[in-house]
Amino acid sequence: MLSVLALVVPLALAGAVSPVMLTEQTVLLAGRDGRRVAGCYAIGVGGTALAILSLLVLFGRSIALPEEPRLSASLDIVLGSLLVLIAAVLRYHRPRAPKPKKTRDHGLSPIPALGFGVFSMATNFTTLAVMVPVAKEVAAGHLDVPARLVVICLVAAVMALPAWLPIAMTLVAPDPARRGLQALSDVIDKRGRLATVLLLAAVGLFLVGRGIVRVMGW
Repeated sequence: MLSVLALVVPLALAGAVSPVMLTEQTVLLAGRDGRRVAGCYAIGVGGTALAILSLLVLFGRSIALPEEPRLSASLDIVLGSLLVLIAAVLRYHRPRAPKPKKTRDHGLSPIPALGFGVFSMATNFTTLAVMVPVAKEVAAGHLDVPARLVVICLVAAVMALPAWLPIAMTLVAPDPARRGLQALSDVIDKRGRLATVLLLAAVGLFLVGRGIVRVMGW
């Protein structure tokens, strides 16, 4: 299990770099009934990540990856190349992003916030792209069912960091958390895209290299 975690946790961290979700959660926390609404948003994000990842792992198991080493190697090359391509697109394509609203009253109640969290994760394409190689590694790993469930839950929690970490910070230290969240948001706005690009490219190149080694039988 440790060998699987050593690969999927860094990859999950790359998928967790999400300025949009962090900004959304910061706005929700600052609004009316902030912690409750933000908690529902976090549940929506985490639950969606867990559901999608579980489905991808089940699909990976259905094609018997552990019994097909050459298939696994080919998928390494394909998925690694896709991650490098995504990293290149993120590096050179800069779409215009709408500025977040500065109002403190977001107007959301808990149930709509839950749906908003589901929508945010389901449309976070960078995170979804990362989930595919993560699920492939979990499916191909020689893990029993309990260990596989632990890995899936851990990865989903890591990918949902932008949703639940702000809440945890405000519970531990409300005032420093507000300042820390603002500073973290500023850093991610400035460097988050670059960090995602570097992490995706690094893992993508690793997967391509590992796939080539397996195909060549070295």
